[in-house]
Amino acid sequence: MNYQYITKFTINITIALFSLTALSQNDSIPSETVTETVADSIKHKQKYGLRLGGDVSKLIRSFIDDDYKGFEINGDFRITKRWYLAGEIGSEEKTTKNDYLTATASGTYFKAGADYNAYDNWYGMHNMIYGGFRVAASTFSQTRDSFSSYSQDQYWSPQYSSTVSEKFSGLSAIWLEFIAGLKVEVLRNLYLGANIQFKYVVSQDQPDNFENLYIPGYNKTYDSGKFGFGYGYNISYLIPIFKKNK
Repeated sequence: MNYQYITKFTINITIALFSLTALSQNDSIPSETVTETVADSIKHKQKYGLRLGGDVSKLIRSFIDDDYKGFEINGDFRITKRWYLAGEIGSEEKTTKNDYLTATASGTYFKAGADYNAYDNWYGMHNMIYGGFRVAASTFSQTRDSFSSYSQDQYWSPQYSSTVSEKFSGLSAIWLEFIAGLKVEVLRNLYLGANIQFKYVVSQDQPDNFENLYIPGYNKTYDSGKFGFGYGYNISYLIPIFKKNK
């Protein structure tokens, strides 16, 4: 009797322990699943909106350079995680002087294109290291303020010169622009940035009897070459419109 009682007791204890072990294993599976589900459900919000600003280098140059006046308003709008629609609009007046000619270019310009952000931001950051492109156009005038003709015999023959101003209006130019730069958030929604621009002229109107020395928005023409360069230092503010999960 004692042996049977001990045997039954042992079997009952074994069954109970097995049941508890199986139950604990079954309980741990949902717990892990819930934990993973909760962890996977955590999502970070990223800002999408309109960023507006200006080129401070043009404003500073307007104050320190008597031969230049200009300003530029720029902006971008985020459409995906990496891509931004972007553009610039501005006005410039630049007087170019050399040994034989003084001319003033004055007009407005517009650029439109897109930027790609190659920088992987940490959580809470919205900085940019980007590359992009623009299609740009300018309408402007060229004023020939003075000129002198070149004479091979500089000693005996005086050079012909004129200070009669002549203005050529209704000129235009179209060019392609490739841009690279960065934008850094220094305060909440406030950005500082810098960029360089590589330009290629598609078409331009030339004044009679002389060439464009400067095109607003394009900069110096480098002796009528089709390639040009530019730069900018920008300050801008992001107006958040909505947020998306990262």
